[in-house]
Amino acid sequence: MSVRLPIYLDYNATTPVDPRVFEAMRPYFMEVFGNAASASHSFGHAAQDAVLRARNQIAALLNVEQDERQGAREIILTSGATEANNLAIKGVAHAYHEKGRHIITQATEHKGVLESCQRLATEGFEITWLPVDSGGRVSADQVAQAIRPDTLLVSIMYANNETGTIQPIPEIGAICKARDVFFHTDATQAVGKVPIDVHADGIDLLSLSAHKFYGPKGSGALFVRRKGPRVRLMPLFDGGGHERGYRSGTLNVPGIVGLGAACEIAKREMAEESSRLSTMRDRFESQIRSALDRVFVNGDPSHRLPQVTNLSFAAADGSSMLRAFDDVAVSSGSACTSASLAASHVLRAMGLEDELAYNSIRFSLGRFTTDDELEYVAEKVIRTVRSLRGTNVAATCSA
Repeated sequence: MSVRLPIYLDYNATTPVDPRVFEAMRPYFMEVFGNAASASHSFGHAAQDAVLRARNQIAALLNVEQDERQGAREIILTSGATEANNLAIKGVAHAYHEKGRHIITQATEHKGVLESCQRLATEGFEITWLPVDSGGRVSADQVAQAIRPDTLLVSIMYANNETGTIQPIPEIGAICKARDVFFHTDATQAVGKVPIDVHADGIDLLSLSAHKFYGPKGSGALFVRRKGPRVRLMPLFDGGGHERGYRSGTLNVPGIVGLGAACEIAKREMAEESSRLSTMRDRFESQIRSALDRVFVNGDPSHRLPQVTNLSFAAADGSSMLRAFDDVAVSSGSACTSASLAASHVLRAMGLEDELAYNSIRFSLGRFTTDDELEYVAEKVIRTVRSLRGTNVAATCSA
């Protein structure tokens, strides 16, 4: 077995730019460098055309209506999903605050949603934080029971970044539609990995980021429904009235072109790629769990993304495992802040005891992951856990 080190298994954190995406972007750095808002000359027109095409490529991936003359008008271009989440949540809250001041979300959201809601709470909005089950899911019934006459917005992520758990989005969307409540989903981890149809799913606002599916960092989008119902937003900042007035600022044309290209590739190749990755992921899990006992898969086993596995290893210190993985890029279930170890808020919300939360590792595969790489990593995991458990046993015996 021959592998090139180090091995990258942190695709949920970010992905490399696909070479095809890079080639699509290349001309827009130096050759086609116009400002897409400059409509008085050919340089600006060329940039406008590129942005129009990218809007339609993004729209096609989400089953959003396209427009050959103006580009899909329901696609608002942003710097990424964090900005899109802020714009969706704060934008709806401030635009409709006279109608109500209640927002529903869940405990396992990304901080881009959690902290947006926390900010609104300081401004007098009331936030309902739904708990999740042991697999990390909320139910549509939970959402239905939490909706009140003054509820403005439900924000539930499509798929979790740590565990890959997929939420019952169509069912939640149907309830929101029936109760006349806007539905936002942070689909950052799901876009490009599983099929998404904003109409079938009842989604009114959807956030995405290019760098999670082989596009460039610093480029993202927010889908904002224009009819059935029409969603209005209060912009986060002003100046120029770009993006239908929702997001002022000179457009990042190379990044937008890259986002569009990444969407087009995902639409064409997603089914085959997801099938390949889920097979590799399942084989990886099986190899580890057949060699080691007390290994637990975190997340819903029936509803999760195809390329990620979050594993907890009893009696094997997570920080020690990370240090041993000096030639493998993975993520831990804990974070060190202010010299203290804090377990993942996602895993704790799912009911994991602190030890298992601390001793969890997220392995996320991607387009360029090979079978040989996974074989190498699985063997390294097995050796490392056995060694750590042996050390723990020795320490216990000598105590």
